[in-house]
Amino acid sequence: MGFSLIEGFTKSLAMTVLSEIGDKTFFAAAILAMRHPRKIVLAGCLSALTVMTILSATLGWAAPNLISRKWAHHVTTVLFFGFGFWTLWEGIKGDGEAEELKEVEEKLNADFKTDKRGVKSKDDDDLKKQQRSFLLQLFSPIFLKAFSITFFGEWGDKSQIATIAMASDEDPFGVVLGGILGQALCTTAAVIGGKSLASQISEKMVALSSGVLFLIFGLMSLLANP
Repeated sequence: MGFSLIEGFTKSLAMTVLSEIGDKTFFAAAILAMRHPRKIVLAGCLSALTVMTILSATLGWAAPNLISRKWAHHVTTVLFFGFGFWTLWEGIKGDGEAEELKEVEEKLNADFKTDKRGVKSKDDDDLKKQQRSFLLQLFSPIFLKAFSITFFGEWGDKSQIATIAMASDEDPFGVVLGGILGQALCTTAAVIGGKSLASQISEKMVALSSGVLFLIFGLMSLLANP
């Protein structure tokens, strides 16, 4: 049980870090942190990612109760190989490099302009924000915006499906811990590093590394006994 937890934790951590670096939600966190208080943005993004990780792992944990563990293991193996070849193809093709950053930035720019129309006095708003406690700010529109953009941005993403698959074949608690730690590391880097860090990331190298990792997981799953 202990080894299974460590294996699930390690796999989930590695998969999450490589999947989330350069992802849309990574760029969104970086850009939001440039325009709003970093603590609120970080809290909103991490809350969404934590909920998504727990939800995905729960679905994966329930999968063997719906189908046999043997079939769940085979599906997981196929998904890892599928994601591996898909991600390698994206990395080799390289057409989407920097496109996600541009797309997210344009969308957030449009939202930011809309938000600014309703602001009458920025100085007064800043003073009010300083007077409010951090706990009250957690329920502010900024928190909700960061939460919703991150949550719906992750829905149906490769990392979510991979987490579901992994939790069906590994210790779900280890998968959750590794996933949350990986998300926390990537999101914190995005919020602190900002757009400059995001723009310097080589999406091609990240995609190639992710593809190789998925293939390794697929091979390990293929050689393991269900």
